[in-house]
Amino acid sequence: MADSDDDVTGPNPDDNPFKGTPLEQMFGAFTGMSGGQFDLSQMMGQMQRMFEPHDGTVNFDMAKDIARHTVAGLGPDPTPTSAQQGALSDAVRLAESWLDQVTDIPSGATTVTAWSRAEWVEHTADTWNRLVEPIAAHVVAAMSQAIPDEAKSMAGPLLGVLNQAGGAMFGQQIGRALGELAGEVLSVADIGIPIGPERTAAVLPVNVAAFGEGLEQSEADVLLYVVLRECAHQRLFAHSPWLRSALVSAIEDFGRGTRIDIAAIESQLSGLDPSRPEEVQEALNSGLFDPQRTPEQQRALDRLETLLAFVEGWVDEVVTQATAQTMPAAGALAEAMRRRRAVGGPAEQTFASLVGLELRPRRLREAATLWAAVRDRQGAAARDLPWTHPDLMPTMDDLDDPLGYAQGESRSAGDDDFDAELGRLLDGE
Repeated sequence: MADSDDDVTGPNPDDNPFKGTPLEQMFGAFTGMSGGQFDLSQMMGQMQRMFEPHDGTVNFDMAKDIARHTVAGLGPDPTPTSAQQGALSDAVRLAESWLDQVTDIPSGATTVTAWSRAEWVEHTADTWNRLVEPIAAHVVAAMSQAIPDEAKSMAGPLLGVLNQAGGAMFGQQIGRALGELAGEVLSVADIGIPIGPERTAAVLPVNVAAFGEGLEQSEADVLLYVVLRECAHQRLFAHSPWLRSALVSAIEDFGRGTRIDIAAIESQLSGLDPSRPEEVQEALNSGLFDPQRTPEQQRALDRLETLLAFVEGWVDEVVTQATAQTMPAAGALAEAMRRRRAVGGPAEQTFASLVGLELRPRRLREAATLWAAVRDRQGAAARDLPWTHPDLMPTMDDLDDPLGYAQGESRSAGDDDFDAELGRLLDGE
């Protein structure tokens, strides 16, 4: 007689029927439970959700749900307390008074709030949808256009279903990336692009506390430094209405340049052994079907990274000036922030691999040097003047010679306008 432990009374609902097969990874992507428990009903529910009617290419309602689910898996995400909200408000008042001493660009935030990670997802989702939609639309369209004409005639209405499935799977990946990103961002302007409600300065206390661990700085100093940067970002974007649209336009241009190289995919597929599922999975994970970056995309990416570098460089310069005589911990915190930006977190890398965009200012140090040199030679008003109009901004070439730009040796388009505007500003007109 068999032991009672060996008795089988029925199928175990937690067993994954696809375990050990290539389908395990695919269905794990649907359920988010790769390697864990398998829930067939959950998988079917998510697949049904994929094909629900939605506006645009990406099913962003589903993406938000996945982002919130991802946030829940990161650990505790408490709602900020009234004490944390009070500490943030005090830090903002002090930061704004310090910034007033080093720039004439006025305060840009009219609302100050503390968010949980889930609240960050909720309040930034609409902006992420606008940023991601053009990229997703062109990726899905490029995939359809890459199908040979004879295959299109045979597929017929199935192409519409494939497009919808492509957009839904894109939405799933976006949701996971945003959920991971919510575990890293310190404030609403932390990535250099304003992704929250207009004129709203928001900070995530739980992430600020995690950032401060191991820095040997007080919690108050860490919060104040993050708030200084947030308030500086808010000032710049409120003062320069063209800036947000310029960044979004570069992202849209990046999406429009998407192309799928079918010949390259066929060449790689020909070398795969279908009887080895792990080899196929490795090819998929290594970006076998990722779009190849085109010259149009590279130009858009260069424009985006340059503009982000100027934004972050200006913020660094202004915050450095604001804290020079008032905050001894600022130097160490600035270096910690630079290291954090240089390497990028896993969530930022996930977003980069997903849409091909690395939201990092690669030439930040040169941009900060440029703004500091202009301020040193011509004053803070000259440093801030270019933000009034895109034609007055320095170019990518100016980053190669920031000191020359500061001395007026390398400005190209807009030289006369710059000089005229600066003269009127200094004359008090």
